[in-house]
Amino acid sequence: MVRARLGEERDDDHELARSVATNRPDVDGDDGTLSSVRSLDRPFVILRVMREHRRAMRLTEIATAAQLHLATTQRIVNLLVRYGYVERDGLEYHLGVASLLNGNTYLMTNRLIQAAEPVLQELTSSTGLTSSLTVRYEFNAVLLLRASSSPPLRFQLPIGELMPLVVGGARVLAAHLDDSELMDLLEGVEKIPLASGVVLDRTEFIESLKVIRERGYAFGQGQREAGALSIAVPVFNREHEVIAAIQLSAMIEDIPVDVDALVIELKRASGAITRRIP
Repeated sequence: MVRARLGEERDDDHELARSVATNRPDVDGDDGTLSSVRSLDRPFVILRVMREHRRAMRLTEIATAAQLHLATTQRIVNLLVRYGYVERDGLEYHLGVASLLNGNTYLMTNRLIQAAEPVLQELTSSTGLTSSLTVRYEFNAVLLLRASSSPPLRFQLPIGELMPLVVGGARVLAAHLDDSELMDLLEGVEKIPLASGVVLDRTEFIESLKVIRERGYAFGQGQREAGALSIAVPVFNREHEVIAAIQLSAMIEDIPVDVDALVIELKRASGAITRRIP
């Protein structure tokens, strides 16, 4: 075991030596120059890289993706390992248990989740459909809470999963972006393919957001999953700013015919969450 660990450390040393031998510029500013990645940002950049890759990574991969010098990357990763945010397995690294502990604490202490949980449970009980709560993170929606129907949906995203803002109930959040944010969301996007086989062009999508904003809900059929249907409404804070979305989901054959009644239930639930937020 000791011999194996020494071998791994030598491999890391060899990677460092090769990096120095290439005489490549120190893009993160170790030479004292100004850097696009500030010192205090670097651990978070590395954690983000590892989260987005969703697999174990070698040190050189992390350094390349984070645009940091290999020696800098190794120092920061060693620190993250020491505090449990990253774990090492041979020559590869992956997020550590401390990241999970932080996520669990977030779920336990978030006031929006605390306010929404009993409301979603009641919503699912009254409609017989799966209800969920999402918030926007950059240009994605993140699933924070779900109250499952019985029987549950055949496919359910895990809590904490990112979803694109351009499909499904997440479009409620996209509908309340300002013009600049919407252009950033759609940068480089000309076509939006849906699970149903329908393909929206950029103009059609922008027009659909106007309709969602005007009527106050998003109705989706076969958006993210073929045969699935969703209805979502925004959740506002006391200043009438959109802070989240709640959604009812089911397979098409399980949805009641009276969609308008479901929209009323959703909007009532949204108002109840707003009133419960401190």
